[in-house]
Amino acid sequence: MKAQRSIGGQPVFPVGLGCMNLSHAYGMPPSEEDGKALLLKALESGINHFDTATLYGFGKNETLVGSVLNAYRQQIFLASKCGMGGVNGKRVIDGRPETIKRQCDESLRRLQTDVIDLYYLHRWDKSVPIEESVGALADLVAQGKIRFIGLSEVSAQTIKKAHQVHPVTAVQNEYSLWSRNPELGALQACREIGANLVAFSPLARGFLGNKLHDVSVLPANDIRLNMPRFSTENYARNLRVLADYAALAQQAGCTPAQLALVWLLEQDPRLIPIPGTTSLVHLLENIQAVSLEIDPVILEKAGQLINQDTIAGNRYPKATLAEIDTEAFEE
Repeated sequence: MKAQRSIGGQPVFPVGLGCMNLSHAYGMPPSEEDGKALLLKALESGINHFDTATLYGFGKNETLVGSVLNAYRQQIFLASKCGMGGVNGKRVIDGRPETIKRQCDESLRRLQTDVIDLYYLHRWDKSVPIEESVGALADLVAQGKIRFIGLSEVSAQTIKKAHQVHPVTAVQNEYSLWSRNPELGALQACREIGANLVAFSPLARGFLGNKLHDVSVLPANDIRLNMPRFSTENYARNLRVLADYAALAQQAGCTPAQLALVWLLEQDPRLIPIPGTTSLVHLLENIQAVSLEIDPVILEKAGQLINQDTIAGNRYPKATLAEIDTEAFEE
């Protein structure tokens, strides 16, 4: 059993729950009833770190999370995000201080709480100095509306700049076997300042679960269809790598998803993956990964099989890459 981890001194289960899937991005979300059932099952099974955002479902996800977890507020570590929301049905990045403060008040109402434990700047708005956006978050800490500050999809340089304004408690960047960008600087920056790296999409947007073998089955509004790695040509190449990886997981006596989570947990004791799912079966599979001990030799082989050199395609299309601040591998 992996030891309990902590964020800002608050104990959290080694694996959190990314709640986005329950309202946003991957085709038709589950019914409200099924979403509530999954949140309660996660809580009952030991997860106490729940991650949502202003953006997800344009407020619907925070409303769902708040309606279910409000009764258990003292038992959970609640994270949300600002700086990227829905305006007239479109996603808009806006890191101005007044927007951050307004979105926080709206999030507090939807989440039915007086304070958010960890509040991330979802994206750095490059038209606003990071110091100004973090200054607004610092004001929210001073007002008692949030406890800790986080950043998302940022580089080591931005992490250090922000940390000079106010301590940064966590950085949420994409990190998995197939997305190693944090290894280019962000992970080390987090170590230097004592921040957690919270890994979103730790299962490579479902790829490492070894269940999605045909991208043509994805609904038209699934965000993966715009991602280069999920193009028909690239995905066919990536599936060939996945076959060897699945065989390695079988050798380890675990599922491919569990191997991916254990690999991440072993990268750093302050690293916390937050897989999302709409499936109760997959939820329990992810939770059980925490109890697994896997031979380091197998973990090393997993990293050799799936990495930036063996996977075809970038993680985002060019327009999205222009919006984010993370270090990138040369193509």
